[in-house]
Amino acid sequence: MLLPHRKACLEKHIQTYIQAKGGWISFAEFMQKALYEPTLGYYVSGTRKIGKDGDFMTAPEISPAFSQTLARYCESVFHATSSPASILEFGAGTGTMAADILLTLEKRHALPERYYILEVSPDFSERQLDTLRHQCPHLIERIVWLSTLPKNFTGVVLANEVLDALPVHLFEVQKKITLQKGIALESQKLIWRLGSEVDLSSVTDISNLEDGYTSEYCPAIYPWLKDLYTSMLQGTVLLIDYGFLEHEYYHPQRDQGTLMCHYRHRAHTDPLLHIGLQDITAHVNFTAVAQAAEKSGFSVDFYSTQEKFLVDWGILEETNVHQLSLEEQYGYTQGLKKLLLPSEMGELFKVMELKTPSMFSNIHSS
Repeated sequence: MLLPHRKACLEKHIQTYIQAKGGWISFAEFMQKALYEPTLGYYVSGTRKIGKDGDFMTAPEISPAFSQTLARYCESVFHATSSPASILEFGAGTGTMAADILLTLEKRHALPERYYILEVSPDFSERQLDTLRHQCPHLIERIVWLSTLPKNFTGVVLANEVLDALPVHLFEVQKKITLQKGIALESQKLIWRLGSEVDLSSVTDISNLEDGYTSEYCPAIYPWLKDLYTSMLQGTVLLIDYGFLEHEYYHPQRDQGTLMCHYRHRAHTDPLLHIGLQDITAHVNFTAVAQAAEKSGFSVDFYSTQEKFLVDWGILEETNVHQLSLEEQYGYTQGLKKLLLPSEMGELFKVMELKTPSMFSNIHSS
């Protein structure tokens, strides 16, 4: 389907949905449809999203050292489980991370029993299969694509830039009252409109927030983690995403929230532009994630910056740069800088590790 036509179809579908819902929907409903509406939403359409020809880059595409380091972490978790372990990756993108992890674990004689990929996009599933067939065809039998969570899972769950794509609700403060911010229809155009009051006392303290303060909250985190916990026998969950703790997330100076859109490597803040053709994300409130995780049954075992996690797990030891050509050394170094420097991904991206109660305590970094 041609892109302008698909965009028009999705907008029409959303307009019809708004009319059926009485003229107004929450932003979370809009985001869900813009990203995940079958055949039309951003993540389930056939457009190229990751890489130079897409809309954004992810860490596995920036440097193979990222995935190679995660492989070392996975190996340590395997040693700490009481039964054969597997890997479950949410939204495996182009398949690059899966291939690099499997090839690294093969070299270390620590292959998982299975490498599961939970993917909602048929287009991404095809790209992942192409990548894995090309890079590690001899390991393809270990890889299983899923549409739902596996049962009785043991091993490592990897969620790299997954939480930021969960639909969020928006709110705006008016006269010390928090009003939900949503989408309405006016003259056949989608517009912003405030809805009814919403109680955010369990989310944040708004007493120090000025009128007009806008931000997000994500109720979808708890059911996502609860379902994940229910599906696991033993193991860890590694959450990697950009975000903050709550006191930073709802800082008075962050008065327009964290909502961002990505279209052809350009970032902007208007989700009503390029509907279905652009990514829509929000930073992660890791305090809320930790609370939801513990409520679900997990224990929070680690939280830090991406830079600290990767260095602790040996990213600087992964490649002997002296064996590379000068051009390869430059590319490798540039990739590490993007992953580790505070001005790049090193500080903004955080890593949180969750454990099941049955998980042994002897996971250790290099």
